[in-house]
Amino acid sequence: MSRANWTPLHARLHRTLRSRHLLEKHQRLLIAVSGGQDSLCLVQLLLDLQPKWEWQLGIAHCDHRWRSDSQANADFVARLAQRWQVPFYCHTVEQPLLNEAAARQWRYQALAAIARTHNYPSIATGHTASDRAETLLYNLIRGSGADGLQALTWQRPLHVGTQSYAPLLVRPLLEVTRTETAQFCQERQLQVWEDTTNLDLKYARNRIRQELLPYIQTHFNSQVELTLAQTAELLQAEVEYLERAADELRQLAVDWEDKGTRGQGDKEAREQRGRGAEGQRNNPKSKIQNLKFSGSRLPTPDSLIKINRRILQTAHIALQRRVMRQILQQTLRCSPNFEQIEKLIALIAAPNGTQTDPFPGGAIATVDKDWIWLK
Repeated sequence: MSRANWTPLHARLHRTLRSRHLLEKHQRLLIAVSGGQDSLCLVQLLLDLQPKWEWQLGIAHCDHRWRSDSQANADFVARLAQRWQVPFYCHTVEQPLLNEAAARQWRYQALAAIARTHNYPSIATGHTASDRAETLLYNLIRGSGADGLQALTWQRPLHVGTQSYAPLLVRPLLEVTRTETAQFCQERQLQVWEDTTNLDLKYARNRIRQELLPYIQTHFNSQVELTLAQTAELLQAEVEYLERAADELRQLAVDWEDKGTRGQGDKEAREQRGRGAEGQRNNPKSKIQNLKFSGSRLPTPDSLIKINRRILQTAHIALQRRVMRQILQQTLRCSPNFEQIEKLIALIAAPNGTQTDPFPGGAIATVDKDWIWLK
């Protein structure tokens, strides 16, 4: 591209891609394009950077059929791809989608299918710092811990269903605000497709975008979008650290036995856990995050899970909660709520014989001396 078209936004994105290792040179990259200002800004920036990175780009569009002009919207994006001489792929939903969550799930399924079929290892989306701020507020209002508040990470594997192949979902614009993408589109004279559903206040995210954030900007913090996006960035690093530490603690403190073979579990795993437990009793102030265990096996739906209370008693409450959440996620096959996690936490110091009322699915946790049995 010419020097005249090279903007500070190009330079910032170029630095971000290199410093965060989001994309590689020469790779195949699928760009999700709705036709709105954020996705148009993203695709134009990536097209401009293509000579430096030598990507093989493709454009994907997902038609939710929510609006009467959705087909015209898809045709609009198809014409852009043709003008840019970039391969174009479009998926159209077959059955009506009931809500935003269902639409999001279907959209990611469609993007993953396109990437899998046409051999794109990465998918880039136009999520911005503004989206990150809105998502943090949305999750905070609904009730969320740090995991929900970290809100839109830079990249993550896009696991869909039971498919083993997971393309990498990449969000290169998380340091760019929606105001900046609008300004870029105006300067480059990019025609933007206006999505009328973004104006509908029955959707909570639209109300946050159009009413709550402007109110906060006016009365509290004019840079609230960037401030919240930076908060999400800080939380992301802390969540990753705590989750690794909790995983190591869980591997040390948790064992399981198959129903009907109780007492015949993995002998090597139990011996290693026993040695670790003894070390914890002898040194209760040891750093849990440095403990590692590599002899674990995966539980089955018929497993009896046993949790060593003595090991967990030496850990911080933050790690205790994360361990119990990981256990319940495996047991319940769904995301546990705060009350369910706290119910299991209470057993760490409960009298022998204490048991909980049933969890969803009928599982009950019982205290047996140094162990909590979940069965």
